[in-house]
Amino acid sequence: MLNVLSLLGWSFLPNLVTGWVQAIYYGITIRAGEAKPQPGTPRYAEHRRRIHILVVSVYLAYTIYEADYELQRAGSFYGDLGVGLDATDREIKSRFRRLAATFHPDKVGKGGGDAAADMATDPDAVNTYFIHLKTASDTLLDPARRFAYDRFGPAAVGWGAQRCKTVRDYVTVGGQVLLAHYGVSAAALYGLGLLGYMDWGRYERWLAMAAMFAFEAHTMTRPGRPAVVDKLLNPLLALFAGGGSRVPYLPFQAITLARQLSITLSIALMQIGPLLTADTSGGQIATRRHGGGAGENDVALRQGLDRLEAVAKGLDSDASRLLDMEMAPYAGDGDMLAAMRSKVKEWLVQNTIRGDPMVRDALGRSLTKRRVDAPAGARGTR
Repeated sequence: MLNVLSLLGWSFLPNLVTGWVQAIYYGITIRAGEAKPQPGTPRYAEHRRRIHILVVSVYLAYTIYEADYELQRAGSFYGDLGVGLDATDREIKSRFRRLAATFHPDKVGKGGGDAAADMATDPDAVNTYFIHLKTASDTLLDPARRFAYDRFGPAAVGWGAQRCKTVRDYVTVGGQVLLAHYGVSAAALYGLGLLGYMDWGRYERWLAMAAMFAFEAHTMTRPGRPAVVDKLLNPLLALFAGGGSRVPYLPFQAITLARQLSITLSIALMQIGPLLTADTSGGQIATRRHGGGAGENDVALRQGLDRLEAVAKGLDSDASRLLDMEMAPYAGDGDMLAAMRSKVKEWLVQNTIRGDPMVRDALGRSLTKRRVDAPAGARGTR
């Protein structure tokens, strides 16, 4: 699911930061004694529009960097064992034996190195880390589990309990997870569209979701690693990292980053998209619908108000007709109509006026005062 809460929660914080940045900008660029642009002027609105775009863009760029940093920090079974992505079974077994000689619970603290010595004081940490290394080795030595881990991540390690033994079994379970994820995301996106949220760039959102689904489906069913990961994404990220020390992404890590990019795109379409075509000539940031005219929003608002007024008039006429139908048996009988008016008036007094909290409070204070002023022996509740 495209993190719907994060998409809807973007309203207060960007405006707050934009106000701070705009105040700092005016403090730096406007000399003392000069008049600052005031809210409601076209210049102020244009500055706010540009600063808001800058604030949101910087934050979205940071979210992508943060997602990449978390993926690198979390690592993978390959990095934990210290082998390459194309390591053979012999290399994995050899590397695990060397690590077991250092981090086995029976050998920690017996000349195993600095890292093992640091763990020697915490037996639980030693056992946990050794089990993690054993799980990594067993996973990468099993062709089916290695295939699943590369594409679905650590979650696929537990799928063995679901009787996943072959590549086909893992692909079946992964496909079910994939369909559930995008089914919920599509339903949420469609529902929010019906409620009027995320109206700007709705087709771009659907296109991005379809592209993500196609990419993940292609990745999970392909025998090898996708070329877009090995030939494009990893070299590009290594170029930005400024060296070859960066650990290449596995397919499941590339999918995680791509999902973060799709969320970033949705937020950008929601926050930045309307501002790109906004009109500030009136002193306010008047946004337009994607692909619509300058006054399309105002026209839609007027049409909505007209429809609301028509509905209110229809309800009023229906209520009048129902009242006439109720009074039809008494038509022509003046005495009965007068009695009905009297009863209705009495009902309004009893249930509306006396039921008001302020009226009840005033009556209570009045009765309390009368009891206090009453002569001795007359006070009481009787």
